[in-house]
Amino acid sequence: MMRSGADISAAICARAAQGAPALIAYLTAGFPTRETFQSALAQVLDVADVVEVGVPFSDPMADGLTIQHSSRVALEQGTTLGWTLDVIQSCRQVGAVPLLLMSYLNPLLSYGMDRLAVDAAEAGVSGLIVPDLPFEECIEVRPPLDAAGLGLVQMVTPVTPPARLALLADESRGFVYAVTQTGITGQAVAADGELIGYLRRVREAAALPVCAGFGIRSADQVRALAGHADGCIVGSALIEALKDGRDVAGFLQGLKS
Repeated sequence: MMRSGADISAAICARAAQGAPALIAYLTAGFPTRETFQSALAQVLDVADVVEVGVPFSDPMADGLTIQHSSRVALEQGTTLGWTLDVIQSCRQVGAVPLLLMSYLNPLLSYGMDRLAVDAAEAGVSGLIVPDLPFEECIEVRPPLDAAGLGLVQMVTPVTPPARLALLADESRGFVYAVTQTGITGQAVAADGELIGYLRRVREAAALPVCAGFGIRSADQVRALAGHADGCIVGSALIEALKDGRDVAGFLQGLKS
């Protein structure tokens, strides 16, 4: 089934219309093992509103220790972008939940952008997040993605200048990724007045849903962000649950409830 960036926006808005932030769940492809990843992905697809699958990379810039570790483990088992797309395609029958790829630029360029756009769309991917791709350097990346209907999500931070915030919010597809702190993933964030004010600025600049990510680990944080963010992105805490062998569906359901 062909997907698009519009599917991502619709899923987030549908959940937000119920009075709660949408839950965007991040998994590292091939973690904790290649043999168990498909089952884990299927469980997450049953609960999350949107799913983000990270392509393991040896030199991540934005990831904290938890996701760095998961990427290393996955790479040591031979996880590749092609294998990841195959697993995603095999799981699409589980449900109609939109799914994104999160990848650094090198694996995408090595695969080939034209080929990636076609293969990702056929696998049922709705969009991409590329943390190390500045907007100004999207010229070779966006055309094949646009042609395939894949959204390229843009990221903003608390220190993004107003003019650039407006540009990125306008150019993003699917949602605007509001990084909650000037740091790496995994560090807990407080839903204080400073964060709420930042999210308000992003929402004022964006026509798309705004989703908060980095440091969201608990149901209390999700509740505190209700009305301030359209969605919450949970990554490191979910990876830790997988590593510990916990019930990931139950963990995510707890965040939603």
